[in-house]
Amino acid sequence: MNKILVTTHPACRGHLTGPGHPECPARMDAINAGMTSHGLWERVDREEAPDALPDQLARAHDSAYVEEILQLDGREKRLDADTVVSPGSVAAALRSAGGVIRGVDAVLSGSHRHAASLGRPPGHHARPANAMGFCLFNNVAVGAAHAMAVHGVERVLIIDIDVHHGNGTQDIFYSSSPVFFFSVHQSPLYPGTGFMDETGDGDGQGFTLNLPFPAGMGDPEYLAMTERLLLPLVDRARPALVMVSAGFDAHEWDPLGGMKISTAGYARMFRLLIRKLEAVGIPGVLVLEGGYSLEALRECAPAMIEAALHPEKEDDATKPAPPRKEAAALIDAVARLPWGA
Repeated sequence: MNKILVTTHPACRGHLTGPGHPECPARMDAINAGMTSHGLWERVDREEAPDALPDQLARAHDSAYVEEILQLDGREKRLDADTVVSPGSVAAALRSAGGVIRGVDAVLSGSHRHAASLGRPPGHHARPANAMGFCLFNNVAVGAAHAMAVHGVERVLIIDIDVHHGNGTQDIFYSSSPVFFFSVHQSPLYPGTGFMDETGDGDGQGFTLNLPFPAGMGDPEYLAMTERLLLPLVDRARPALVMVSAGFDAHEWDPLGGMKISTAGYARMFRLLIRKLEAVGIPGVLVLEGGYSLEALRECAPAMIEAALHPEKEDDATKPAPPRKEAAALIDAVARLPWGA
């Protein structure tokens, strides 16, 4: 049995966003080419993502909003300045969310140790009642809600490493203690949220944690964040499931972000996290979000899967440079916040 399930679907290419749009079908081609060239399709269990069902989507979104999007199947419409629907968009969105649900089922049933969903459109900007920022349904939120409703999971930790703050995911779970949401992102940058004082509300107070990095942060800063915040957070949050909103737009080649993570830096970050999950016996579900350099996607998505397959692989013996002082100060400030537990 392969311990990694990877879901995707040809329908995810059918979401047509128009000439020059960065969230384009070629992203799927780049990931497929990278998985093929690295020989990874033969080393994982590959499945076509199923359709997410309306009631599954409605665990994270208002039912009226779900119905509004489903009614757009086969049609064209612009939902906001950068979020569009083409005739194949609803089918793509259902598969993108469905792949995450399938991954959750796989790891919580014990058939696989970890899972990855490589679908599009991405999801972390989609709010309870509206599309936003290239996103129609919030895939990772739908998956987390499914884990709690169907599998009885009492705590899910969502880690968002996209260069843009996952405002939709935060909004959906902002008053919820069963989901701990952590985001590291560039600030200032779209969507203009994700400040350190956004820590949850009501029952969710202390269960949202944001690390807003300035532009220009790279491997030293992200690795320091992983070791000083992410790994302790896995212990502190005590989740039964960890989900990662895996955006690769903090890569040094990405045209939309201003961060400087290398492919090797992403690989090392994922190895550190997966090693921790395996040490404490927690399954992980990795969910594709952003990443708009096709060259970076071609390398980083396979690097993530390779890390999940072989987290024990030795890291480069070169010791990472220390993080910049401003980044270290931000990491320490977030670490001092009163996290929930």
